[in-house]
Amino acid sequence: MANVNRSARKRVRQAEKRKLRNKSYKSFVKTLTKKFRAETDPEKKKELLSLLYAALDKGVSKGIFHRNTAARRKKKAALLLKKSLEG
Repeated sequence: MANVNRSARKRVRQAEKRKLRNKSYKSFVKTLTKKFRAETDPEKKKELLSLLYAALDKGVSKGIFHRNTAARRKKKAALLLKKSLEG
């Protein structure tokens, strides 16, 4: 931990809290993505896509994901859904 002053120590504590929160949210999004990919029922897959979009957008607004990263993941998920509906 920083050994400088009170504000520096506080920033270290805040950064640690945020790191844990962000890690947890990223894990949640990864799990949701895996569930989406594993799903075979088209209706459930559409539902999961909607949840995944919402989670990614929320992650962007909280500063966890860059907006281009979220857009890329959303695009890839949409293509997977389209592919599963065709085939």
